[in-house]
Amino acid sequence: MDLHDNREPQLFSPEFTKNPYPAYARLREEDPVHQARFPDGQKGWLVTRYTDAEAVLKDPRFIKDFSKLFGGSMDQMSVFTQNMLFSDPPDHKRLRALAQKAFTPKMIEGIRPRIQDITDELLEQIDGKAKVNLIDEFAFPLPIIVICEILGVPSEDRDKFRMWSNSLIEGTSGEAGVSVYEHMNEFIRYLGEWFAKVREQPGDDLISRLIEAEESGERMTEKELYGLVSLLIIAGHETTVNLIGNTVLALLEHPEHQHLLREHPEKIAQAIEESLRFNGPVEFSTSRWAAEDMEFGGKTIHRGDLVVVALNAANHDPEQFDNPELFDILREKSPHLAFGKGIHFCLGAPLARLEAQIAIDGLLQRFPGMTLAVEESELEWRPGMIVRGVREIPVELGE
Repeated sequence: MDLHDNREPQLFSPEFTKNPYPAYARLREEDPVHQARFPDGQKGWLVTRYTDAEAVLKDPRFIKDFSKLFGGSMDQMSVFTQNMLFSDPPDHKRLRALAQKAFTPKMIEGIRPRIQDITDELLEQIDGKAKVNLIDEFAFPLPIIVICEILGVPSEDRDKFRMWSNSLIEGTSGEAGVSVYEHMNEFIRYLGEWFAKVREQPGDDLISRLIEAEESGERMTEKELYGLVSLLIIAGHETTVNLIGNTVLALLEHPEHQHLLREHPEKIAQAIEESLRFNGPVEFSTSRWAAEDMEFGGKTIHRGDLVVVALNAANHDPEQFDNPELFDILREKSPHLAFGKGIHFCLGAPLARLEAQIAIDGLLQRFPGMTLAVEESELEWRPGMIVRGVREIPVELGE
């Protein structure tokens, strides 16, 4: 299959980033386990069909810990991989259990009123403005405030977290003369200083409980503490920012669904599930490596080969979803893979769902006349191999 011809945009090009779905359709049809060159220069396999994607996500032969195959660490940012997302059993189970305490159904439901209060406060702040950027003024601050309160770090530092998160996820600092590694070192220094404060004055927050586990020397190492907290700060807001943003865009493109949700707010959970399927906030799975030689999807995959799942491609597979290119908030069944599958299913999925439901419902009820202030073609999609979302959503809030 030649994806470099004139019929479709090249994989990972700016054109592909704007609308990857035509290329995904060709891949599913012609070469569903596709050997690709990824933006970081690595060569590996890109999986696009739903059944293959689900299999990769659940198969223990595809491992997450790079060092098991090659030894050492991938690069100087390895401190950010010392967490459950980049580990395999038994370490994965141990690390996930520590973080799980903050994401139980009871805990999530318990912070519903606080999420509602934050949403109302943010909506009040933008009310009366003719034009706003919904990413900066609504979609970003809501989840970062929530995760900061769960962890016990100052929410006033949220702009720093955003800068560091963007560096790690997009692979660029966004600042002239400042490298990604400088930003990562700043983040590590910040965490170290904050951990020192918490050791002096522990509280009832998650970081205090994690430090207690680290100090016991039985459940977590210092590197794992850094890795897990950085993951929770970054993943704890990135998914929701883009879920809110992508849902807003889909609803602006389908005003009949805006009207339906305002009239029937009880449909909001279905709408969020459809948004997750239709244009999910996580474009690709994190890296996996084949632990052994195998035949998979008609291809010979060798031990050590990189394998990546195109989650949004799988979520548009017509073998799994009727009319997958149709945005339908009344879609009854949606076994999408937006949050992954298997032991690495996103720990924060219940929190992201709840935040998005409250945010979108509040936005639609407060601003029924909201419209996009620019042409959709003018929106800039974020680069990188992880998230799918736009940098800005300029809207006119209407009367």
